[in-house]
Amino acid sequence: MNQFLQLALEGVQQLMPYVPGKPAEELQRELGLSEVIKLASNENPLGTGRKVAEAIQNTLPEIARYPDGSGYNLKTAISARWGVDLAQITLGNGSSEILELVMRTFVAPEHEVVFAQHAFALYPILTQAVGAKAVVVPAKNYSHDLDAMRAAVTDKTRVVFIANPNNPTGTLLASQAVEDFIASLPKSVLCVLDEAYYEFVDPAVRTESMQWPIQYPNLVIARTFSKAYGLAGLRIGFGVSSPEVADLLNRVRQPFNGNMLALAAAEAAMTDAEYLAETVSVNNAGMAQLTAAFTALDLPWIPSSGNFVSVDMKQPALPVYQALLQKGVIVRPVANYEMPNHLRVSIGTERENQIFIDALAQVLQSV
Repeated sequence: MNQFLQLALEGVQQLMPYVPGKPAEELQRELGLSEVIKLASNENPLGTGRKVAEAIQNTLPEIARYPDGSGYNLKTAISARWGVDLAQITLGNGSSEILELVMRTFVAPEHEVVFAQHAFALYPILTQAVGAKAVVVPAKNYSHDLDAMRAAVTDKTRVVFIANPNNPTGTLLASQAVEDFIASLPKSVLCVLDEAYYEFVDPAVRTESMQWPIQYPNLVIARTFSKAYGLAGLRIGFGVSSPEVADLLNRVRQPFNGNMLALAAAEAAMTDAEYLAETVSVNNAGMAQLTAAFTALDLPWIPSSGNFVSVDMKQPALPVYQALLQKGVIVRPVANYEMPNHLRVSIGTERENQIFIDALAQVLQSV
């Protein structure tokens, strides 16, 4: 019995910690494997880009100092890249901190927070942590049902989360539909548009939303350097909103929440167009490789605009996941997203994808 349980906030008492993907090193220790393929956490399989590595190396002599608490250089680079004012930018310890800052700034126990079924697991965790009521709207074909979400908004609603593309389903909402939804919201309801996987979306159909917060001051856009830019281990992201909202978020934001290496790496990553192009190319080829294999194995999958794909095992997926672990392949079961028959598979290199495909084919013959 935890003797401090009753001292915790009511919402925290009932929380279950977020469970990340199983570390490759842990599986190697457990099973004594020489190689483990990790396709569980939507990481960039290319590793660190050359420009990022150089920026980190050049920054190392200064790490005894505190970083620039305002993140001026990175914010200036974001401003130039996306055409937004410095006053609109909030830097975060990953985009997840932007989500948390919104909740801590605007949401109280008497409020409601609206999000979709099968949406990112952090939304209910943050909602429960502040003691607010989660309003989970049933999904439509594994995607957000925007009409139903709008109907769920009441005078108690303070925040609506939209993930586009969504994690773990990879589904993509049409740009006009998203903008129409935001425009329909009461001005007292903040919409958080979570675009962690923006760079993987086909440019012909992705939402170019960065100018929207001027027209819709209740909109917060969250982006990350963890995925396409390959900086998951450094934890750096940013939010773009109206200057009024950003001012409030930056009041709550901890000083020095972006460490010196992360700030330098993110700034360098934004200049490495070659790395980003290779990332997208590898992802597109890997998506085709995996989905072709799923077709050959007669396994349905959810069309994805991210760097992952959720595939239906047509049976409880946990035994398949566990059998894959025995073969040194880590993917992600998503039963906690109400998808007990699905596994989410991150796109790896061609070799990593093939190792997974071969292992899956073997496992399906025995489970």
